[in-house]
Amino acid sequence: MVYSCRNCGASAEDSSKLCNPTDEALNHKFCGASPEDICDGKLVEMNFVCTICGSFSADSATLCSPDQVD
Repeated sequence: MVYSCRNCGASAEDSSKLCNPTDEALNHKFCGASPEDICDGKLVEMNFVCTICGSFSADSATLCSPDQVD
């Protein structure tokens, strides 16, 4: 089973690796989730940032205008 994080959009097979896991299908972008909504231990895994609003995600598909974090 694949889980998704309600806060940052990351996906994982192990729900303990996500900030706020759910097994429900999430069909929305995650722009608007601030770094404060992401668990401290998971923030380092956020490899993409939205160039419009500054939201972070581990998956570029969950952001409106993704860019790779350097």
